[in-house]
Amino acid sequence: MKKELTLSNGNIVPTLAYGTWLIKNSDASKCVKNAIEAGYRHIDTAQAYRNEVGVGKGIKESGISRQDIYVTTKVEAEYKSYLEAKKSIDESLKKLDLDYVDLILIHCPQPWDEYGSPNRYFKENIEVWKALEEAYLQGKVKAIGVSNFLKEDLENIINHCQIKPMVNQVLCHIGHTPLELIKYCKEHEIIFESYSPMGHAKILDNKEINLMAEKYHVSVAQLCIKYTLQLDTISIPKAQSLSHIIENTKLDFEISKSDMDKLISLDFKINYLE
Repeated sequence: MKKELTLSNGNIVPTLAYGTWLIKNSDASKCVKNAIEAGYRHIDTAQAYRNEVGVGKGIKESGISRQDIYVTTKVEAEYKSYLEAKKSIDESLKKLDLDYVDLILIHCPQPWDEYGSPNRYFKENIEVWKALEEAYLQGKVKAIGVSNFLKEDLENIINHCQIKPMVNQVLCHIGHTPLELIKYCKEHEIIFESYSPMGHAKILDNKEINLMAEKYHVSVAQLCIKYTLQLDTISIPKAQSLSHIIENTKLDFEISKSDMDKLISLDFKINYLE
């Protein structure tokens, strides 16, 4: 397992990231400070999380030099024009109170209320991408990428834009491993990031995964995080309690190849909205 990966532009990104989805803005600064103190050096947020102010405050109050913290945020999925995206990037910098962010992503190829629909918003995503390219060339962001993009969405950007995505952040966990998309990203030097490695907590009670965790004398959460890291992806677990934040960094074990193969073969149908 690598603790860092290299983007196509040469920038280094830590493979274990602290996710802040569903963390209230009022709680974010404390959680981020705790995560940094526990050893995290990659913090993931988004405009849609409504906690960028708290995240930025936590980074500032951590006492760690800015250049030693990798910060990711994301443009609202509903923003599908160049002007909206351009404005939102500046707003994120202001809310985070940072001179630059290390990585900014298009949060989704579609607005959330159309997620999974046939309309892929190809033309609109090209316009949003142009705003990201501009911010990158201006030094406002150190890297640019996408989230929830399928192969056809990535091809649209690669074939029509100046700079190809450096990252694709996608739902990936035991029981839901998009191997073909991971392979495609690797072939095109796009780093794959796995969000919700615990499957929105829907897989924590799975008997087979629990037995595997017991075998390695680790928690199910630790096994899930390690799994995504051993896929050579960036893992983005979320936790709010200090004990879980710390536990999720204790990954000093290795899942055997045969056990990785077993976990990769698992396929769960999960209703994440329940």
